[in-house]
Amino acid sequence: MDEKEFTHLTQSGVHMVEVGDKPIIKRTALAQGRIKLQKETIDLIEKGELKKGNVLTTAQIAAIQAVKNTPQMIPLCHPIPIGGVEVEFEVNPESIEVTVQVSSTGKTGVEMEAITGVSVGLLTIWDMVKSVEKDENGQYPSTAITDIEVIRKEKIEL
Repeated sequence: MDEKEFTHLTQSGVHMVEVGDKPIIKRTALAQGRIKLQKETIDLIEKGELKKGNVLTTAQIAAIQAVKNTPQMIPLCHPIPIGGVEVEFEVNPESIEVTVQVSSTGKTGVEMEAITGVSVGLLTIWDMVKSVEKDENGQYPSTAITDIEVIRKEKIEL
């Protein structure tokens, strides 16, 4: 196997890519994803009537925490200084869209942090609503997390 084919793989295993020589650049990334829910669940979220509490505030905090902890969850992701995190929700009749924007000034990008924030935000919503999303057999036929993607990433040289 040619080591040059894989940036994170060596004959002795894996390694983090060296970024020490890269310039410090302002970087941003925007990611989003969606959770499909029953209309009744969306109504309960909007009315603040779920037993676990405020779903969107909890998901917002979880997404920010996930952004900050991305290197602990993804083994070859560099720890980077997070400059800012914005988490927004778009509530639709049968889904909630989570958008996370992350900014940093550093030597590597923040797209992994942004999609990790989206993923954990969506998982937190699922956790908060699972009691009302379950059917009579304890299954989730209407619930689905979909469309997680990086929408945009940008670099601005300092």
